Amino acid sequence: MNKSVKDKVVIITGATSGIGKACAEAFGREGAKVVITGRNAEKLKETQIFLEKQNIEVLALQLDVSKENDNKELAEKTIERFGQLDILINNAGISMRALFKDLDLSVMKSLMDINFWGTVYATKYCLPHIIKTKGSIVGVSSIAGFRGLPARTGYSASKFAMQGFLEALRTEMRTQNVHVLIACPGYTSSNIRNTALLQDGTAQGSSPKDEQKMMSSEECANHILKATKKRKNILILTSQGKLTVFLNKLFPSFMDKLVLNAIAKEGEIPK
Repeated sequence: MNKSVKDKVVIITGATSGIGKACAEAFGREGAKVVITGRNAEKLKETQIFLEKQNIEVLALQLDVSKENDNKELAEKTIERFGQLDILINNAGISMRALFKDLDLSVMKSLMDINFWGTVYATKYCLPHIIKTKGSIVGVSSIAGFRGLPARTGYSASKFAMQGFLEALRTEMRTQNVHVLIACPGYTSSNIRNTALLQDGTAQGSSPKDEQKMMSSEECANHILKATKKRKNILILTSQGKLTVFLNKLFPSFMDKLVLNAIAKEGEIPK
């Protein structure tokens, strides 16, 4: 099965940078009408102009996915503008970098509110419309949703929760012909490391990794587009990501040591 996205209405949360922005461009170039969201009004406007210059029809909505009512308005305004809703891409997310023993628990709550509850809220209010169109719900998760990462306890927890929710939903929606995709990028060049929260909740401000050596957001978005058109259930990206998921199923204790050593060598474990 390979469904066209031409004239489909696609919501992409957290679309002002990185994978979200790249998804808006990828789906828009194939003729989809895109609804983009973000908290930063200036960046949202910049993204809207960027897409419109490519003749992509776009509705930009400033909102916070962690707020339930914002998601209700997202669904309402999309239907008001376009009259239908075909695809929801739950992309909005935030990361962290701190050992749990040092972590202010408000940081973990913020990650759960955005990464998990943001997905739940958006899906809840968009689902009735997607059932009508027999459309797709996509969750942009992470390899951290399969393998817990040190110094990423809140991030891993939120992505594990997101994946469990979407897997259960996919099973519920089987008889409704609603497609649910869990997309799990490996390391991808995006803004997520710059905005990652440290132990006290302040933003990291820069990436500790060489972003040039990672999969680009554009390549990741193209994979998500293809997987959505093919109505795949799971998408695991990068050879490192695929190997991590595979080995973790077979040798979990070995992977504890391997993952800890790998991240420690990269300077990812704060002192």
